Amino acid sequence: MPLCDAEKTFVLHGVDANMRIDGREREDYRPMELETDVVSHAFGSARLRLANTDVLVAVKIEVDSPFPEKPFEGKLEFFVDCSANATPDFEGRGGENLAVELSNCLASAYRSNEALDLKKLCIMKGRKCWKLYVDILLLEVGGNLFDAVSIAVKSALYNTQIPKIKSIHVDGSQIDIQVCDDIFSCTRLDISGAPLMVTVCKIGEHCIVDPNAAEEQCSVGAVVVAVSRGCLSTVLQTGTGSFHPKTLKECLKLGFSVAQNLEDSLMETLGEIKPNQDVGFLK
Repeated sequence: MPLCDAEKTFVLHGVDANMRIDGREREDYRPMELETDVVSHAFGSARLRLANTDVLVAVKIEVDSPFPEKPFEGKLEFFVDCSANATPDFEGRGGENLAVELSNCLASAYRSNEALDLKKLCIMKGRKCWKLYVDILLLEVGGNLFDAVSIAVKSALYNTQIPKIKSIHVDGSQIDIQVCDDIFSCTRLDISGAPLMVTVCKIGEHCIVDPNAAEEQCSVGAVVVAVSRGCLSTVLQTGTGSFHPKTLKECLKLGFSVAQNLEDSLMETLGEIKPNQDVGFLK
């Protein structure tokens, strides 16, 4: 629901005083709840609730042929689906543009070889590889989608189990691949380089992180910063506003710092979480 001028003024004054409408300071996140292994038929899954934002991610795997220019690597694709019940803006085909923007941003952030070692998905050079489909469902939208999606995707990839190959039989152009019968004989992905995205919004004269839906309406511009292994992997500007070079530099610095803290908290939480256990962090 659009905010009136009085409501926008209230939000603006709160940010200026470093006391946002929900009691947070400018660099604070809302509480999160994370659950992994929630989709039984998927190879890996995770569900993240960031206040009113709810994201479900499932990872599927199939055998495919590698790209000719990358014969030693597997494949990774992202698909975003916006539930019509997530927000009134998604009714009809309202969520298509956002879905494309999210999937393109994820693909760009994971394009670096440092993000995810796709060579470990190779089965047979130039012939066969594993292909990972990362399906993202937006169940509810309460602001800050990019951050929530990146955390949920990284958690689902952490939970993903790659079947071990038992044998490979080659007969001309025919390749027969057999996987181990033991469902526990799997390998896990190294997601230490999987990027996390942090959205930095400019409201008035200040920058904030984790904007809620009301604050997003008051933002004059926003930058999404993706950080992988201590480096910026992607920078995306959203909204219609523009940034002064000095302001943009401050946004990038803030986003980088927050992403590193978020990475530490997430990896600590993933190390403690058990299947189907709902765990909160950053409270």
